[in-house]
Amino acid sequence: ERVAELRDEILFKQPESSYLGDCPICFLPLPLDDTSIENARMQSCCSKLICEGCAYANWLHHLEESLEETCPFCRHPNPKTQEEVHLNEMTRVGANDPVAMLKVGISYFNDRDYDSAFAYFTTAAELGDVMAHYNLSILYKKGKGVEKDKEMELFLLEEAAIGGDPYARHALGCDEEENGRFKRAVKHWII
Repeated sequence: ERVAELRDEILFKQPESSYLGDCPICFLPLPLDDTSIENARMQSCCSKLICEGCAYANWLHHLEESLEETCPFCRHPNPKTQEEVHLNEMTRVGANDPVAMLKVGISYFNDRDYDSAFAYFTTAAELGDVMAHYNLSILYKKGKGVEKDKEMELFLLEEAAIGGDPYARHALGCDEEENGRFKRAVKHWII
């Protein structure tokens, strides 16, 4: 019983920052709206999520100085083809970068290769990626690449919610509501 209380304390604690973190250049929090991934640029060379403002400033600098475009964070030249992007991502995967593993896992998920997606999401989650926990919960919910398992789905949603993922938090609130635990559902939705 005390273990459940301690888990709830952790689960219902307000996260200290966005699950996306801060822009590594300007240190402003990355936005949490529905377009947060679209309004930030993932760099395939270093797997950093750069805010739109810093990406624009970098582009403008390169334009004004007639320089070759480079990553605003690591200054690696921008890839010119999708093959170069994929090569950069796989280099980052080889370096055990959880963000790159998540991205590759999402590509496999979109291609309906759920077994490979599961493998990449699992490794990314083990390395601490919050979004990987959420994506694994979806696989367990739908039984894609793994047997359906409601208990594991909820555990992974809780891990993602503790890490600050708003989609996981919302899904937990919906599950609590479906099970008649309205106070717990509201707690999830107001965090």
